[in-house]
Amino acid sequence: MGKNILTLSDATFDETIAGSDTPVLVDFWAEWCGPCLMLAPTLDEIAAEQDGKLQIAKVNVDENPTTAQRFNVMSIPTLLVFQPGDSSAEVKRLVGAKGKSQLLADLAEFVG
Repeated sequence: MGKNILTLSDATFDETIAGSDTPVLVDFWAEWCGPCLMLAPTLDEIAAEQDGKLQIAKVNVDENPTTAQRFNVMSIPTLLVFQPGDSSAEVKRLVGAKGKSQLLADLAEFVG
């Protein structure tokens, strides 16, 4: 995982999102999920390229089931976007692994 990506837990989720001054893309994933592992390098690239515009964070659903249940994450990978300072409601949901160009197109409204 790249240095630009945060690891969140049930305990740190709200505080981290609330403290962000940029939109936060949260990747809900698990170690055993093949598509999740395929998506990881793409997220590393986007995190490096969009540093200062978009924060990327990861939540392991096996280790943090409360947060996954709170946002009704039923399949992984699920990517949720939160506006800066608001951990209560997602503003966008992307389900499934996507290529970099598709992900950037889906996130265009947040990364300008």
